[in-house]
Amino acid sequence: MDFGFLKIAAATPGVKAGDCSHNIARIAGLIREADRQGVSVAAFPELCITGYTCGDLFGQPFLIEQAERALARLLADTASCRTVCIAGMPLAVDNRLYNTAVVFGSGIIFGVVPKTYLPNYDEFYEARWFASGAEPHRETVELCGQQVPFSTDLLFEDGKVCFGVEICEDLWVPHPPSSRLAVAGATLLVNLSASDEMVGKHAYLRSLIAQQSARTLSAYLYSSAGFGESSTDVVFAGNGLIAENGIFLNESERFSLEEQLTVAETDIERLLTLRRKTNTFASYGSGTLCKRIPVALRADREQFPVERGFNPSPFIPDDPQQMQQRCEEIFSIQVGGLAQRIRHTGTHSAVVGISGGLDSTLALLVAVRTFDKLGLPRRNILGVTMPGFGTTDRTHTNALRLMESLGVGIREISIREACAVHFRDIGMDDADRSVAYENAQARERTQILMDLANRTGGLVIGTGDLSELALGWATYNGDHMSMYGVNCGVPKTLVRHLVRWVAAHPDYEVARGWLLDIVDTPISPELLPADEKGEIVQKTEDLVGPYELHDFFLYHFVRFGCRPAKLHFMACRAFAGKYDAKTVKKWLTVFLRRFFSQQFKRSALPDGPKVGSVSLSPRGDWRMPSDASPAMWIREAESL
Repeated sequence: MDFGFLKIAAATPGVKAGDCSHNIARIAGLIREADRQGVSVAAFPELCITGYTCGDLFGQPFLIEQAERALARLLADTASCRTVCIAGMPLAVDNRLYNTAVVFGSGIIFGVVPKTYLPNYDEFYEARWFASGAEPHRETVELCGQQVPFSTDLLFEDGKVCFGVEICEDLWVPHPPSSRLAVAGATLLVNLSASDEMVGKHAYLRSLIAQQSARTLSAYLYSSAGFGESSTDVVFAGNGLIAENGIFLNESERFSLEEQLTVAETDIERLLTLRRKTNTFASYGSGTLCKRIPVALRADREQFPVERGFNPSPFIPDDPQQMQQRCEEIFSIQVGGLAQRIRHTGTHSAVVGISGGLDSTLALLVAVRTFDKLGLPRRNILGVTMPGFGTTDRTHTNALRLMESLGVGIREISIREACAVHFRDIGMDDADRSVAYENAQARERTQILMDLANRTGGLVIGTGDLSELALGWATYNGDHMSMYGVNCGVPKTLVRHLVRWVAAHPDYEVARGWLLDIVDTPISPELLPADEKGEIVQKTEDLVGPYELHDFFLYHFVRFGCRPAKLHFMACRAFAGKYDAKTVKKWLTVFLRRFFSQQFKRSALPDGPKVGSVSLSPRGDWRMPSDASPAMWIREAESL
């Protein structure tokens, strides 16, 4: 399967202004290289067949004639290549000259798109030579002996792939033509450009491309003029930029003296899924009815397998500075949500169950920061540690010391005796270690927290995280329940980073040692007795699988609707060298089974703040029948 991936490229040939024969030779070489690499769509710069900087030479009929002859040779020279290309050239139509993008492949011209917005300010004088494509003109033109469509409203499509073309300045105006093309169905937007360099301009260009690809939920392929264009008054850097929904997939080297082919694989299926989910995109209307032109994009995926890499931790930014900003923002959202809930209820106290694990630690830190922000004493936060049959000395000590270092109220209430009485009441054998043995402890703890909250007039702060909600790794009406769940939008892989981030803050220096030890403690509900050395026996990831895998599945399944085969493929690529295909398949099947079977717990979730693009709140982001069948998904996973 190709899973919707499309290999595209921004090509930067070395040109000579006014030398069409030289230019098409360089273009042809890059087309052949793109074809060799399995590229489906390749974009070349604006007016690259003549060179952008020809100036008043554009008024010479000889140059226009030679440009068409050069294009004819280019079509013949690359007829055996399967890459669909877009290259710029001047084209005379009746009484006007147009700056155009020619779409061609396998010797066939599919269509010609004229530039809409002609810059005629500062160093630009395009209106001196060219007419705008927005002006009335004929709908077809004869080019290289072929009768082809000629319009600003052309879409080129092959199955699920649909692309549209705009030229340079078109992107810089308030309402770019690409916006109209995207609404009409283009998931790939192509821009042929000849944008010169100035201090600060490149950063602004990148922001335009990122924003346009994000706003239109598309891939944006940008190719700009480079070395060889005249430097009489300006310099061109040869920018090749490829973005997908606001994220850059690849960029060329700026100011290179060599030709470049900047290649990336965009996920068209992902973009279509996002568009279908985002109803405001669809409700914008179809815009202008564009003419759809069939093109044949290569389908030899077996020969050119997907090479795109995938971040194994999609919830965690790679850049340390961005990670710091992400942690601060998420923590602030959690604090803001809890602060509003406390003010709304008029309470001045909170109750948090503290286990010495990651989730309860983060919930306590959020509560502390919230009370500080509201000007309430930290002593009004009642931290409750409730040792059970599986509590180890390490987690018990960490829980107590953490609460002491943060200056909150502390209660220790053992649940062993209460659970023992309960086991006798329900006729359970002392040696029974079934799910009832575990869940009874979780429900006993929740009852204690709820009753303490009633006594103090406070709120029970929930500790369960997003990953646990996805897997249903919570006891129904036990730790599953609270009065406000501050961690419900935070995946497990991110909880660890948030706690470590807080630990590094100067305000929490006293608690730092305990926080860092909690970060290093194995994840466990501690509901089964410890071993003879007092160590944790019940390790969550041994039972349900690695959270880093489950968070990867969760992100791509919920946000982009990836099918099991695609999840498996992407995970194998992302975790190559760490998990083999068999292991990925095993835990993917577990994820799917649990995700479907545990929906009933998510359907009864307490309130809590959404912090990212993936959320499982039944009141917003994820609405699913509790008895939905996973059969189709499981069958595909098991067949891998």
